[in-house]
Amino acid sequence: MKKWMYVCSLLLLCSVAGMAQQFALIDMEYILKNIPEYEKANQSLADQTKKWQAEVETLQKEAQDMYKTYQSQLSSLSPQMKTQREEAIVKKEQDAQELKKKYFGADGELMKRRQAVIQPLQDKIYEAVKQISQEEGIDVVVDRASAMSIIYANPAIDISNEVLTELGYSK
Repeated sequence: MKKWMYVCSLLLLCSVAGMAQQFALIDMEYILKNIPEYEKANQSLADQTKKWQAEVETLQKEAQDMYKTYQSQLSSLSPQMKTQREEAIVKKEQDAQELKKKYFGADGELMKRRQAVIQPLQDKIYEAVKQISQEEGIDVVVDRASAMSIIYANPAIDISNEVLTELGYSK
């Protein structure tokens, strides 16, 4: 009877060990840095950001200049002129804030362009990871770049270079 229990326990233990999941890592930052289209897209976005930032700063500077002029002429302005100038300054500042929100807000142009450029690359990477995972029997793939809880990872399970090769960017 003891032998029978021992054999059953051993079989159960072996079957559980056989169901272990295969894990692999990728480093999304590393992959993206090795894709030329991503670097070009990032540079294009950076250039556009500089242009938009210059526009916003121009409006802000105009508002500051208007305020300085207002301050220097304050004693010679009538109450009606003071009110008009104050309203104009406030309007200019609001215009600058609206422009900043339009370009850099949560739903701004920068986010929309970044999404339009990056999403297709992320989709291609996902498909490559999926293909490699299916071919190699990998059950779980973790992004090392964004998983803050990973303290150590064996480089042998990192399939980032395989993803680049699958995408046609051999390393």
